[in-house]
Amino acid sequence: MASVTQYAGDGRHTTSYYAASANRTELREPLRGSQEFDVCVVGAGFSGISTALHLAEKGHNVAVVEGARIGWGASGRNGGQIVNGLNASLQTIRRRYGQDTASFVAGMVMEGGDIIRERVVTYEIKCDLKPTNVFTAVTSAHMRELEERLALWRGYGIETQEMIGKDRIRDYVGTDFYAGGMIDHAGGHMHPLNLVLGEADAFESQGGTIFEMSMVESVELDGARPRITTKEGSITCRTLVLCGNAYLGHVVRELEPRVMPVSTQVMATEPLGEDVAARLLPTDTCIEDIRYILDYYRLSADKRLLFGGGTVYGGADPADIESKLRKNMDRVFPELASVKIEYAWSGNFALSFSRVPQMGRLNDNVYFAHGYSGHGVTGSHTFGRILAEAINGDRSRFDVFEKVPWIPFPGGRMFRVPYSVVGSWYYGLRDRLGI
Repeated sequence: MASVTQYAGDGRHTTSYYAASANRTELREPLRGSQEFDVCVVGAGFSGISTALHLAEKGHNVAVVEGARIGWGASGRNGGQIVNGLNASLQTIRRRYGQDTASFVAGMVMEGGDIIRERVVTYEIKCDLKPTNVFTAVTSAHMRELEERLALWRGYGIETQEMIGKDRIRDYVGTDFYAGGMIDHAGGHMHPLNLVLGEADAFESQGGTIFEMSMVESVELDGARPRITTKEGSITCRTLVLCGNAYLGHVVRELEPRVMPVSTQVMATEPLGEDVAARLLPTDTCIEDIRYILDYYRLSADKRLLFGGGTVYGGADPADIESKLRKNMDRVFPELASVKIEYAWSGNFALSFSRVPQMGRLNDNVYFAHGYSGHGVTGSHTFGRILAEAINGDRSRFDVFEKVPWIPFPGGRMFRVPYSVVGSWYYGLRDRLGI
């Protein structure tokens, strides 16, 4: 993966299965000349496009500026799973920020998935959307953790989940690797790049404008009208929204220390055929285990297994993605040991130290959202709606998140990676010991 200062490249997506099976490949024009809009959104991933679409539906004149292609970053590379909730648990949020904040978050953790399903129906987006997901337990300690999670969520009135014991887990995943799990009937999975491409088309159908291949080189935050500048043009606007997440780079230094880029990897097998696919995942759900360094996987529309996992703090690419993931896949599904891997790719998500996403303002008319910490598919859709609400005059939900304090990484930019690596070793050891 190219660095943030190089990622525009020649406009191509990474060599992923998603890019190879994208519904649309046409390149939009770059930003040229001096232009003005009511709202300018930087970043054409889920956060940016979600915010822009909500605003365009309300009649705002909105432009989205993207340094590469729509969905080039995490939004077009992720596992494609609709996982309800934040990375930080409701219990953690309650302990850190109080019961009122936990109740507020519990009231919106299902919203992102609902927005996705609503968009797919309203705008007839073809993204292979399928229902349900399953969280799997490798150890008895994991089963206890899932039981506690289910009880906690039911305490907030969320009734979409049920436990799956060892005797039933094979109904959902054809392996003896797991001790059981928990199904979320409000989860799901889809082709993430085709989802964001479809949402971008929807935004344009509402009068919105998208500029691709237009990397932002500078941002002027002072004054009543912010201004962004690219190589060939500029936009002056009433409201600026920064949704670059892990790929915003050094352009806005006020945001740089808030998050750390972390890469995760995915690979896609050759098509497996109906019989093999039905043995692996009989109900065609998606799977995510709950180890600290987890595996996640699902079937594509053409019956490939899309298998992901692993993390690299700091956002670097592993030298060999297939060799890194293959041993994990073969451990879960030994029958795939000789199956060919046809695609393997990596992508960065933005990790916040607290594992709680951040939303706020740099001044009265410059907003930002980032730091979904691996739970961005649903969180970004929810945050996009909340950002649009605030810009449209209703800041009731935005104000709650803006007041949640962010915590810097210990050791700053220099030591945040080794600190996180040590932490991952510790939690990985706990997983292996079953504690």
